[in-house]
Amino acid sequence: MPLPFCHICPPAELEARLRLHGVPDIGPRRYFTLISAFGDASSALAAPATAWRALGLPASCSEARRSAQVRAGASAAMAWLEHPGQHLLMWDDLLYPALLKEIDDAPPLLFVAGNPQLLERAQLAVIGSRRASPPALDNAKAFSRCLAKAGFVVTSGLALGIDGAVHRAAMDAGGQTIAVLGSGLQKLYPQRHRDLAREISERGSALVSDYPLDAEPLPGNFPRRNRIISGLSLGVLVVEAGLASGSLITARLAAEQGREVYAIPASIHHAGAKGCHQLIRDGALLVENVEQILDSLRGWQNVTPAPTTPAPNDHPLLTLLHAAPQTSEGLALSSGLALSDVLAALTELELDGKVTCAAGRWFARSA
Repeated sequence: MPLPFCHICPPAELEARLRLHGVPDIGPRRYFTLISAFGDASSALAAPATAWRALGLPASCSEARRSAQVRAGASAAMAWLEHPGQHLLMWDDLLYPALLKEIDDAPPLLFVAGNPQLLERAQLAVIGSRRASPPALDNAKAFSRCLAKAGFVVTSGLALGIDGAVHRAAMDAGGQTIAVLGSGLQKLYPQRHRDLAREISERGSALVSDYPLDAEPLPGNFPRRNRIISGLSLGVLVVEAGLASGSLITARLAAEQGREVYAIPASIHHAGAKGCHQLIRDGALLVENVEQILDSLRGWQNVTPAPTTPAPNDHPLLTLLHAAPQTSEGLALSSGLALSDVLAALTELELDGKVTCAAGRWFARSA
């Protein structure tokens, strides 16, 4: 059973770091300003209020550091770390992810439920609308399965819609996934994904947050959450997004961090595609299959493919299409499968280059 990765400093300094992290209005910049000025968190907490004010910190921060609430939060976090599978990564830990450390405002502390070693693995973020269309959900699942099978950890934000589909598909493919939260790990949001979150942490994947354990999911938290999703990843794939979608914030942050940005196009009449189309105009790579993503990341092909069971050559739908081209509805009738299952299977077969669609009918492609 792995021990929590939080033993780089003595318990007193660990508690001081947690107290400093729990002071309201101390974000990453102020946190590191204090550490730089005083050498460590213990000294920062012991410094006089005048020294804090001299660094430009408001009086409210100096007063809050000694509050019962901040002390209780640090004590609760120390107790949380005593449980198996619950970890704390700090900026000076060996396991702190190197890619994330490179970004502006890198989080000083990361709470992790599950496998913390995943954060150092090669990751692709797959994100999109909370109110995703059925085709977008199918695309999200198919791309995530293929990326997981290629050996990438699939990262997203545990939100409803695309995010939840992404996490589930990666695990179902035998791969691993990271969910970055915009709340504390003890204030899981959304609650509808409570069971999914438990599976993620228990099945060798990971839940991650840079917020104190009891932090509520406030709207302003999610842009800060998004910078971690992009910062952990080699690239960000936007499956579907409107012009006001938070996914565009993540994509912008990814571009600023020097990450690759990918977008899937759709109908010009679909409002949910306008964000992806804007990203493409701004320079994102238009992708229609996973190979286009993998081709752009050939330098990272040291990833280990996830163990999978080889798919049989005679996929039932593929067998039917070798006999004659058919519509999706026709395939559902011929195969006896639900239309939603047919569409999901066709999307994956298309991503694998085995089928193509033209004039509303599906055709098997020759090998």
